Amino acid sequence: MAATVSVEPAGPSCWDEPLRIAVRGLAPEQPVTLRSVLRDEKGALFRAHARYCADARGELDLERAPALGGSFAGLEPMGLFWAMEPEKRFWRLIKRDVQTPFVVELEVLDGHDPEPERVLTRAVLERHFLPPGVRREAVRAGRVRATLFLPPGPGPFPGIVDIFGVGGGLLEYRASLLAGKGFAVLALAYYNYEDLPKGLETLHLEYFEEAVNYLLSHPEVKGPGIGLLGISKGGELCLTMASFLKGITAAVIINGSVVIIGGTSHYKDVTLPPIGANKSRIKMTKDVRMTTTGRASSMPMRPPSAYRPTGRRSPRSSVTLGQDTIWSPPTSPCAGLPTTYWWVGLSSGEGSPGLMLWPRWMLGSNCRLSFTNTWVVRVRGATWRFETNYITHLL
Repeated sequence: MAATVSVEPAGPSCWDEPLRIAVRGLAPEQPVTLRSVLRDEKGALFRAHARYCADARGELDLERAPALGGSFAGLEPMGLFWAMEPEKRFWRLIKRDVQTPFVVELEVLDGHDPEPERVLTRAVLERHFLPPGVRREAVRAGRVRATLFLPPGPGPFPGIVDIFGVGGGLLEYRASLLAGKGFAVLALAYYNYEDLPKGLETLHLEYFEEAVNYLLSHPEVKGPGIGLLGISKGGELCLTMASFLKGITAAVIINGSVVIIGGTSHYKDVTLPPIGANKSRIKMTKDVRMTTTGRASSMPMRPPSAYRPTGRRSPRSSVTLGQDTIWSPPTSPCAGLPTTYWWVGLSSGEGSPGLMLWPRWMLGSNCRLSFTNTWVVRVRGATWRFETNYITHLL
């Protein structure tokens, strides 16, 4: 009997919807490799693979069978999706047009060789970002540049303003998926988009206040308050908004700073300057170590001989070694906050590494990341690993 792969639920599914993947028609205890392949909207390739063995009946169910190695190990039914890594270094998996799906190809290959060639069976999946019935409305109200996503059915719905971080533009994939859970979500652009400011040097909270008031006044949004959702610079802005603006009853912050970084914020007659750094204390050395973990870690540095393959390349995995760079810490000028921030390598765009100040309290962050390049920073004898990109894994 020929091998077949089945996916439940069958047909198109949302990106955040769990799938049950099973393979049937294999030989008893046959070794196979499962591989996932995705190309983003610019043609960049992402892949993951895992090694498995069929059971005594020649069947393989990813909800019951642990992966034996590859991009991850252990019982990970959705590992072939979250473990996908870019073929092009420093490339992020970002959905730019939520009105079209990502297409993921699943392949079942014979054996456990690193590059097995014989394909036993394959399936093609459509993973959508606009849930059924969700309405998408462009917003150009006053100065506000945004997209509003409304759930299916009659409102009113609880409202959320969704704000992303460094890079600017208007990203909609988190807002569109969240609208499928029953929220009215405003994906808000605030710089580097249309007629908005091109940079982050100066931000005015009146713009964000206008967006909050727009959402609160919408007939399909439930009051009396709304929530905020922000990542990185967007998280910092959400904390600032919650501190100064009315009508905000909840805030979810992902890797956001608790102080102003990188530019000055203004609200009416209040000016919030960014925290500074003593740039004379910033040095670059040649001893650099890059790792490929999927999560920031505070593990002490170990010699190369101490690294043993674990078979698991997930946000909780061990590291592999690569080419190195080290950034020494500046000292915060604020009293009582010595060595609060470090300059850390960051990909500020597609393939264009930059630098940013990284707060010390983010050590040990458990945010799942969209890809796995990490910088190692040595501070006064200790070694810390930091992700170069902190965008969530399309969640």
